Amino acid sequence: MQVVVFKVNEEQFAVETAKVQSINDMMEITKVPKSPDYIKGLINLRGNIISLLDINLLLDIEKGEGSQENIIILNLGDESVGVTVDQVDEVLEIDEKQIEKIETDRNKTYIKGVINFNDRIITLIDISKLIER
Repeated sequence: MQVVVFKVNEEQFAVETAKVQSINDMMEITKVPKSPDYIKGLINLRGNIISLLDINLLLDIEKGEGSQENIIILNLGDESVGVTVDQVDEVLEIDEKQIEKIETDRNKTYIKGVINFNDRIITLIDISKLIER
């Protein structure tokens, strides 16, 4: 299984590459009045209008000092959404056995487990469950 590893406020997370459509640099965001807080706005990616979500709010993580430089475009069924992240680190090939299931509270069902990889802990998230909440 391949995963894309990204950083949000010094924490490392991963999503399966099968869900990732593309990784882009930050671009102009059009704000949407009266939208929920977790929607940062809309972006125009090669003629496609895509909702941009604030992953800090979705994951309940404080914003870091630096600016978010990357947008990960994700495929969720027949829809694409973008999430802003501090930085995209790498693509890793992991074995399913490296994913440790963890007990989480009911509000964190989007956490598939943690990957203990070369002295780092990376949280593997199920992006579709994260957005469904």
